[in-house]
Amino acid sequence: MRVLLSTYGSRGDVEPLVALAVELQKLGAEAVVSAPPDQEFAELLARAGVSLAPAFMPIRQWVSERAKPSSTGDFHKLASDMMAAQFGAISVAAVGCDAIVATGLFPSASAARSVAELMGITYRHVTFCPLFLPSHHHRPFPYPGHPLPPDVTDHRVLWDFNARTMNALFGEALAAHRASVGLPPVDNARDHIFTDKPFLASDPVLWPWRQTELCDAVQTGAWILPDERPLPAELTAFLDAGEPPIYVGFGSMFMQSARDAARVAVEAIRGQGRRAVLLRGWADLALGDGRDDCFITGDVNQQALFPLMAAVMHHGGAGTTTTATRAGTPQVIVPQIVDQPFWASRIAGLGIGAAHDGPTPSPESLSAALATALAPETGTRAASVARTIRSDGARLAAKLLLDAIKKESPRS
Repeated sequence: MRVLLSTYGSRGDVEPLVALAVELQKLGAEAVVSAPPDQEFAELLARAGVSLAPAFMPIRQWVSERAKPSSTGDFHKLASDMMAAQFGAISVAAVGCDAIVATGLFPSASAARSVAELMGITYRHVTFCPLFLPSHHHRPFPYPGHPLPPDVTDHRVLWDFNARTMNALFGEALAAHRASVGLPPVDNARDHIFTDKPFLASDPVLWPWRQTELCDAVQTGAWILPDERPLPAELTAFLDAGEPPIYVGFGSMFMQSARDAARVAVEAIRGQGRRAVLLRGWADLALGDGRDDCFITGDVNQQALFPLMAAVMHHGGAGTTTTATRAGTPQVIVPQIVDQPFWASRIAGLGIGAAHDGPTPSPESLSAALATALAPETGTRAASVARTIRSDGARLAAKLLLDAIKKESPRS
């Protein structure tokens, strides 16, 4: 069997698909990942021994161009352009495939669904956070410019509103795209792309999925790619030279708020007489003060680093949250966008860290959050929860997917 795993997004979208690809290959299938051809992703796939089928352009280039003041194109055009470009890239990558698994930005997933329909092969959607899937147990994420009705408390009604919102955002582009490739229109863009039985690749302890008639999601556990890279010698020497430091990193957050939060974080850490390890990330974080109590690093093996930290301060992405939780290290989440406030709330609710209120911290607010994270009872609880986090999510998903292909694909 040959499976295409498709995404257009940040590392948090790419790395889990690589984990699934590795498990599929262990089971004897051929797996290819269609992802943005950024250097960091090419290197990631090469380390894992997985083939890369490049998406239409590097994601960091796309983000950079969208951030320019001159880039004021309407949303419909942005979505339409990505659907068309990704349809071309995915169509090439899917030749000879028996299934497509898709995630990432909605226009890209829409293109993947179209390719699967035209080829008559199995299609599965995957999401990494329960927040985005319809459920009467939680409210939907409010899209910018489309706030949830303040007087509505019925979650089912709110999810109907969410479907209409996604039709308003993507329906026109999706209808034009499907017509251009000879596919019939659909009434509900969200449910057509997400399907009624998507994979939910998140940990059931961190955020359990509860049964609902609105969506029959299959929660497999997080798709974790083992990382065997040693830590750089200079970083190891820094760690050995004193007490465990505090990690600060905002991953693929590139906005000024991430830079400001990192600067304030290091200030708060120094105020408590502690050292820091700072991840440059997409925001290219730096201090420039030449002090030796903060080690600045590029891409690093977080699975090896986090257990050596006194605490992990981050933006609250699904992948970083899961890695820190598995490490048993207390966390401070300074959420920036989308699902990150919800992961912060989960961490605080589990008693394994602190959730900062909003994306803009002060030295005082971060000092208070650090005090919570560094309390002995938080460390004890974090170590306890770490033992409950499952590591076989990608393996389970690979088995379920191959079983589905055997049942659904005419090629089998």
